[in-house]
Amino acid sequence: MIPASTGSTDRTKWRLLDEKGRHTWHYLQSNEEVKKWPQSTADKYFLGLPTELPDLPSTKTALDSVRNGLSFFSNLQLPAGHWGCEYGGPLFLLPGLVVTWYVTETPIPASHSAAIRDYLSARQNKDGGWGLHIEGESSVFGTAMNYTTMRICGASAEEPRMVKARGLLHQMGGAVNGPHWAKFWLSVLGVCQWDIVNPVPPELWLLPDWVPIAPWRWWIHMRQVFLPMSYIYSRRFSYPANALTKSLRQELFTEPYDSINFSSHRNSISPRDNYHPKSLLLNTINLALVQLWNPYLRPLLPSLASRAESHTFDLIRREDENTAYANLGPVNGPMNFLACYIHDGADAESVRLHRERMADFLWVKDEGMLMNGTNGVQCWDTSFLIQAVCEARLADDPRWRPMLLKALGFLEEHQIGEDCPEMEVCYRHPRKGAWGFSTRDQGYTVSDCTSEGLKAVLMLQRYPGGNFPTLIGDERVKSAVDVLLTMQNASGGCSSYEPTRGGEWLEYLNAAEVFGRIMVEYDYPECTTAVVTALKLFQKYYPDYRRDDIESFIGRALAYIRKAQRQDGSWYGSWGICFTYAGMFALESLASVGETYANSERVRRGCQFFLDRQMADGGWGESYRSCETGEWAQHEKSQVVQTAWVCIALMEAGYPSRAPIEKALRMVVGRQQKNGEWLQEAIEGVFNKSWQHDFIPQLQIHLSHQSAWHVRQQVRRSGTCLINCLYKSFCFGKFLVRHFERSA
Repeated sequence: MIPASTGSTDRTKWRLLDEKGRHTWHYLQSNEEVKKWPQSTADKYFLGLPTELPDLPSTKTALDSVRNGLSFFSNLQLPAGHWGCEYGGPLFLLPGLVVTWYVTETPIPASHSAAIRDYLSARQNKDGGWGLHIEGESSVFGTAMNYTTMRICGASAEEPRMVKARGLLHQMGGAVNGPHWAKFWLSVLGVCQWDIVNPVPPELWLLPDWVPIAPWRWWIHMRQVFLPMSYIYSRRFSYPANALTKSLRQELFTEPYDSINFSSHRNSISPRDNYHPKSLLLNTINLALVQLWNPYLRPLLPSLASRAESHTFDLIRREDENTAYANLGPVNGPMNFLACYIHDGADAESVRLHRERMADFLWVKDEGMLMNGTNGVQCWDTSFLIQAVCEARLADDPRWRPMLLKALGFLEEHQIGEDCPEMEVCYRHPRKGAWGFSTRDQGYTVSDCTSEGLKAVLMLQRYPGGNFPTLIGDERVKSAVDVLLTMQNASGGCSSYEPTRGGEWLEYLNAAEVFGRIMVEYDYPECTTAVVTALKLFQKYYPDYRRDDIESFIGRALAYIRKAQRQDGSWYGSWGICFTYAGMFALESLASVGETYANSERVRRGCQFFLDRQMADGGWGESYRSCETGEWAQHEKSQVVQTAWVCIALMEAGYPSRAPIEKALRMVVGRQQKNGEWLQEAIEGVFNKSWQHDFIPQLQIHLSHQSAWHVRQQVRRSGTCLINCLYKSFCFGKFLVRHFERSA
C-alpha cells in the first residue's frame, strides 16, 4: 500500500455515541466539549489509542487465557449492554453514500471528509488503485469510485496519490469499463450519461407474483437494491454539472467527455471487474429494452411507467417505515435516501430522517472513517459473547455477572416483537420473535442470528446456579422457535433472511458483474446448523412444544448437511472463509444428533480434510480466495480465528487424538496479548463469493470459545479485533471445556 499520510483529524476528539444500540460517531470541536465528554476505553480501543488497560497475569492454563480474554472484553462493553465493532472490508460502500450526500447537497462535516480521505489513503494499493475490498486487487469499480469519493471529500486532483490512481484507472480503460453499479452512481453524479447504464426497469415490479422472474422472488439484498435503483433509473436523475463534476468528466476517462459514445459502453467492463459475466440471456433482454422498449414502446404507455414508479416508491416507503429508516443495509440506504429526495423534495421529513440515519453506517478507526457492511453487528456479537462465557462455564463467576446481565438485557430489548404491517404487500418474511443481525430497528429476521440469540438466552437464563432473571419468558422463547420453523427450504437446508423463493436459474439475470450467487437465497450449512442446534437446545427445556414439527425439521436439515458434503470431506461456506467455517458448523450439527468420528465415515472424512491442512505451527490458515474459486486456498500464515474454528470442528466430531488440537491450542494461547486480546489478522468474512469483510470483535470471542471452544462468525479489523477477541474467547472457552472433559 502507498504509505498513509498523517491523519487529518485528532483521534482524541472522536466519540462513539451508543443510543440503545444505535452507533454514531461525533467529532468534538472544543477543549470544553472534550472535557465534558471523556473518551471511553472502547473509544480508545476502536481508534487505536492506548487503552491504559493493565497487563494481565501471565497464563498458566488455557482457561487462564479465557479469563484474560473476558477481562479485556468486559472493558469494551457499551452502555446498552452490547459490543460495537468495525464491520468493514468492502470498498464500494462509501462511494454510494458520499455521492448521495453530494447530490442531495447534504453538508459533509470537515471532520468526516478528512477522516474519509485518511481511510481511503491508508487503503490505497501500491499500484495507486483500490479494489472491491481491502485485500482485493485494484479494479475499475474500486479505483473510479474511491477516486471520485476522494475528490468530493476535498482531495486535489494533483496530489501524487491521485495522479497515480488516475494513471492506473486510465491503464484499465477509464470509468467506462466499470461495472453496473459504478456506471449507475457516476450517472447520478452527472459524470456519466444514463445511456451507459444497462436498463433497470421499474415495470418489473408490476409483474404478477406468479411470474417466475418477479422481483419478490429475488434475494432480499438484491431486490432491495434493485427497488430504489429502478426508481432512480426511471427518473434519470443526474446532478447538474458544476466545476467538480466537469473536472471529473475529464479525469475519469481516457478520451474527451464530449466524444464518448456512452451507449456503446453499456457492456464495457474491465477483466478485473468481470467476476460474474452477464449471460447471453441478460444481454439479449437489455438489448431489447434499449433498442425497443425505452425509445418506442415505453413512451406510448406513460401510465404504465407512472404506475411502476408509484408502486416502487410505495415499496421504498414501506422499507423505510419498517426499518425506522435504518434500511436493510448500506447500499439500499443511500439509494432510498436519494429516491425520497427526488420524490418528496429536499425539505421533506423522509429526507431529514434518511440524513440522520446515514451516520449509523459510519465507523471511525485509527486509519480514518469507513462504512460498515450493516448498521452494526450488535445482536450477533452479544449472543456469542454470552455463549462464550456459558460454554467456558464461567457464567456463575460474580466477576462477569454485571456484564452478562447487561448483555441479556440488550437481547431482551432487541428481540423483534411484531411482524411488518401488511407484510405480504411488501414481500417481507415473518419476524415476530426473531433477532436480526444488528438492532430491532433494522428489523430483518435472520435465521442464524435468531438461532444464536435464542441459544444465548436459554444458556444464560437456564444456567445452573446462575440465578439470572427470566427477562425473556416462555411465550417469547416459543415465538423465536415459531419463526425459525418457517425458515426451511424444500431441500432441508436453511437460508439467511427467508426461504428460497426462486430458482438458481435466475442467476442468468445477475447484472451486478462483480458478485456471484446474488439473485436468490441459497441453502447454507452455517445457517442450517445454527437453527438445528438452537432447536435441539430448545427441546431440552420444552420437549413437548411442536415436537413433531421440530423433529421433522431437524431430520430434513441433517439430510441436507450430509448431502452438501463434498467428496473430499469438506463443506463450502458462504458467510465465513470458507471451508474451515462451514466445516465447523456441519460437524457441530452432525454431533448434535450423535454422529461422530467414532460412528460416521462422513465425519471422519470431514476431520481428515482439516488434518491434511494443519500447518507446521499447529494452526490453520485459509485465504479468501477459497470463496472465489470454490477450492481450498492456503493462506501464507496460520490464522487464529480459523484455527479456533477447526478445533471446534474436531472437538465436536469427537476426534480421538489430542495431539493436533493441543498443538493448535499452544499456537492460539501464544498469540494472545498481555492485555488479554488477540490481534486481528486476515479477513475472515465473506458473502456473495467476492464480498469480503472484517469482523473485529469476533476474533476475540472465538478465541475464548476455542480455549473453552471456538465459535462462529467473521469480522476483520486491521490491527485489533474486538468481538473477534471475544469470539476467540468463546471458541477458546468451549474448546477448553471439551478438552478438559476428554482429559478427565
